[in-house]
Amino acid sequence: MITSLQLHLSKVFLKIFLRDIQSMIFNIFFPLAFIAAFMFSGSGSESINIGVIDNASNISSKNFTDLIKDDPLFEVTQGTEINLKEQLLSGEQLAIIVVPKSFDYTEGTNELKLLLDASQVRQINQIRTAIENSLLSVERKLSNTEPMFSLKVEDFKARPQRYVDFLLPGLLAFMLMNLSLGGSGFNIVEYRRRGILKRLFVTPIEPKDFITSIVLARMMIVVIQLSAVLGFAILLLGVRIEGSLFSLYGMIMMSTFIFLCLGFCFGSLAKTQEAIRPLVTSFTFPQLILSGVFFPISSLPDMIQPIAQFLPLSVVVNGLRSIALDGISLFTLDSSMFGVIIWAILSFFLATKYFVWKEVAG
Repeated sequence: MITSLQLHLSKVFLKIFLRDIQSMIFNIFFPLAFIAAFMFSGSGSESINIGVIDNASNISSKNFTDLIKDDPLFEVTQGTEINLKEQLLSGEQLAIIVVPKSFDYTEGTNELKLLLDASQVRQINQIRTAIENSLLSVERKLSNTEPMFSLKVEDFKARPQRYVDFLLPGLLAFMLMNLSLGGSGFNIVEYRRRGILKRLFVTPIEPKDFITSIVLARMMIVVIQLSAVLGFAILLLGVRIEGSLFSLYGMIMMSTFIFLCLGFCFGSLAKTQEAIRPLVTSFTFPQLILSGVFFPISSLPDMIQPIAQFLPLSVVVNGLRSIALDGISLFTLDSSMFGVIIWAILSFFLATKYFVWKEVAG
């Protein structure tokens, strides 16, 4: 239960936070610019830049090359072996198809060579599968045979499948993590340096009162800043939120609570502003890579996925993404919600248990 003392302290901290207008504007502008950059750079599926070396130069190879050019999956460049290999090494081409001199599909001599850059090793399987599927289509056209089966794809949820829709929940989660850690851990170190915590220590204020008041004040600031980003994404970029705004903001507030409490832990461990920066960076940077902010966790190596799924930013990203893209309710007890509850309890326990008024934690 929130007490009158905690509410009074939260009003004081809210006034302090609102004075830093420059920081608030910057924290809003950067995510907006980031989303706009992804939006205007194009979120559609891009074609594969592929080179074709036609060593046969006959009717069969010409028909084959023409059909490859007609495939919207490919952006085809014809040229000599030397020039195309140089483009492959420089990254201008993603793959090269070499048509041998003996190529003639009418006589069954149709073996092709596919050249790929080894530095693209993570994409080789996807590229090879895409090219093989397209070659099957070309083969049917050359041999005038119809496919035995066809597949009609229908989107059951009928929602736009754009990268910006996938990106927004992850970016909101990463934004609230940075805002929360900066609004608790860095402030605690500064308050201790200026002697504010030492003076509060001699008052009846307990750690839970101090932490709760900062959490309430900072949570309001975070909600305002995230609302600006969310409004920009919905009104100007056409992002759709499938779930209710109540569920979305409920998840945002719970997630903000988690990272604010974790920030208090870092603030208790660090003695100076210089010390807390690498501490917070070592916590946030791995999560930026592993927590599914920019790409699904399922694309990570299998042995890393269980660890990545348990990270606090991962459960927050999954929770926000489930609400925004899948329409899940805040009260749906799925794995993401369980993860958020566990981290909320754990972070609050750590923040209150190891909170340091005067000295740095040993």
